[in-house]
Amino acid sequence: MKVTKDSIIGDVLDYNRGTAQFFFEIGMHCLGCPSARGESIEQACAVHGTDADALVEKINAFLAAEE
Repeated sequence: MKVTKDSIIGDVLDYNRGTAQFFFEIGMHCLGCPSARGESIEQACAVHGTDADALVEKINAFLAAEE
C-alpha cells in the first residue's frame, strides 16, 4: 500500500495496525471514532495542526520496512 495525503485513516489502519503509533505521536488519539473511518490524512492533519506530508513520509517508510 502506498499512503498519500488522500488516504483514509481507517484504510491505513486496516492495512497495518502498526501505523497507529504515528497517529498517536501527533495527538490523534481517537482512531476508533467515526471520523477516522472516513477522514483523509490531510483532513485530520489540518484539524490537528500537523504536517500531512511528514506524516505520510513516516508511514510509508514504516510500511516499506515491514515488507
